[in-house]
Amino acid sequence: MARGAEAVLDRAEAYIGVMIDDLVTRGADEPYRMFTSRAEFRLSLRADNADQRLTPRGEPWGCIGPARRAAFAAKAAALADARARLASVIASPSQIRAAGLAIAQDGVRRSGIELLSRPDIGLAGLRRLWPELADLSPAIAEQLEIDGRYAGYLDRQEADILAFRRDEALELPARLDYGAIGALSAECRAKLAAVRPATLGQAGRIPGMTPAALTALLRHVRRRAPSLSESGEGEALSA
Repeated sequence: MARGAEAVLDRAEAYIGVMIDDLVTRGADEPYRMFTSRAEFRLSLRADNADQRLTPRGEPWGCIGPARRAAFAAKAAALADARARLASVIASPSQIRAAGLAIAQDGVRRSGIELLSRPDIGLAGLRRLWPELADLSPAIAEQLEIDGRYAGYLDRQEADILAFRRDEALELPARLDYGAIGALSAECRAKLAAVRPATLGQAGRIPGMTPAALTALLRHVRRRAPSLSESGEGEALSA
């Protein structure tokens, strides 16, 4: 890792981000076990896309060597080309049915990408429609099928990740006096003071924190933003 580089992975990027965040916000009264159920964005944290998620993050930290960089670039280019090809081929319902694929005869023309998102249609079926897809490598074909299987769910999860990013972007001052927030219960003040969360999102993951407590915390921090800016602590509060 380059000298002075800061390596941070959050809950939406990697399981290690989930683990560290859990240990910081929840603690561990017994040995910590990293179950997939702990990750709210686990559909995005799959083994098959680990290289796509983490290679670009590891490169500026000096974790990616020349051979790995070249292999990843070649795979990324092949995937982009294959996705573009699938998006460019389009068939009518009658053509799709003629290829032996079940589809509603609704007059709607569908691309290869759209068909691949259906659970009953894989690349083998698409090749009956478009034989030119037969030259896709097995590894790229497998990745496309996996992406297609999760496409609908991932579109919905993306909205949750954007909301998560907004909360994580609002940083809390390191020296924030939780005792001065009158709307907080004594229990919430004690938990916040013990954990000292770095962001609003992290505060929300502390056990026992209520929506009302988070609202009170958010209002207090926003009211203090001008004075914090003067002291250099409030730069991130404008996010």
